[in-house]
Amino acid sequence: MSDAHAASYRARQVPAPVQVADGVWGIPIPLHGSALRYVTVYLVDTGDGPVLVDAGYDHPTCWASFQRSVESLGHRVEAITTVLLTHNHPDHVGFAARLREVSGARIVMGRADDFATAHRTRGTFLAQLRAALDLTGAPADVVDGMYADAVAVAEHHETLRLDVALDADTEFRFGDVTIHAVPAPGHTYGHTVYVDARGLVFTGDTMMAEGPTQLAIVSRPDDDPAGDLLRSLARIRDLGAAIACPAHQFPYRDVAARADELSAFHRGEVDRVRDLAGDGADAWTLAPRMPWRKPWDDLGRGTRRFSLMHTLALLRHVTGAAR
Repeated sequence: MSDAHAASYRARQVPAPVQVADGVWGIPIPLHGSALRYVTVYLVDTGDGPVLVDAGYDHPTCWASFQRSVESLGHRVEAITTVLLTHNHPDHVGFAARLREVSGARIVMGRADDFATAHRTRGTFLAQLRAALDLTGAPADVVDGMYADAVAVAEHHETLRLDVALDADTEFRFGDVTIHAVPAPGHTYGHTVYVDARGLVFTGDTMMAEGPTQLAIVSRPDDDPAGDLLRSLARIRDLGAAIACPAHQFPYRDVAARADELSAFHRGEVDRVRDLAGDGADAWTLAPRMPWRKPWDDLGRGTRRFSLMHTLALLRHVTGAAR
């Protein structure tokens, strides 16, 4: 595994494709206009043809960049047989349907993140967001402004159809390569990590090399993404993987230690909310008192919305109700 990916990330540059392990490549896809800069998808060479983990944005520049990178590695996009999606956010599912049209690849994802299922059980992303904002206790003008900001950038149509919807641990055999799908909710309710039996785990957005995990939106009475995440981190810790391959930042080793570190961080967040929530505060009151990377007053409107949703999820875990 090369350190070039990490160096490029820290230099705020888009890395070149990198070989993570024998037959496994990380392919960074530039996200023009996004603060994320790029998302990394992973190509796994197997005896049954290449398998892809995640699928970037649905944008011509992402698709073109992906095609060039795959060809530079000596593979053909048309040969890809399966797309394993970690979750349903637009920078992960984007060109999966386009790839299926080109290659006939089947598309796999957790059932709770299947758009058709989510629409029946939770509503669209915007419906979930509006429900969550209404639970925060924020003033009406703040709720309306945050929702309007989300509407302005919510270009994803949520129409992707799955070929395989996962409900539990599932083993896939691709010739000489075995990959296990392991449910890992927390960032989304259907988030899945994929474990290559050779010692790699593709962690999606559940566990990056640095920083916290953004918790899922709370919109139903039984939602507890913080509890989900803590259980998922314990599960990942015990998988025995040697290398984590996240969708953002860079691949890294010491997977179990990182899982413990991240779990401790989020348990600390829970403890802080528990201490602050004793006076009956709601998420809007608590959010400015949480230790974000910048003071609350210095956060942009979009970052405030993410931070408010995260606080709401922590409060739900502490109290069992969003208040």
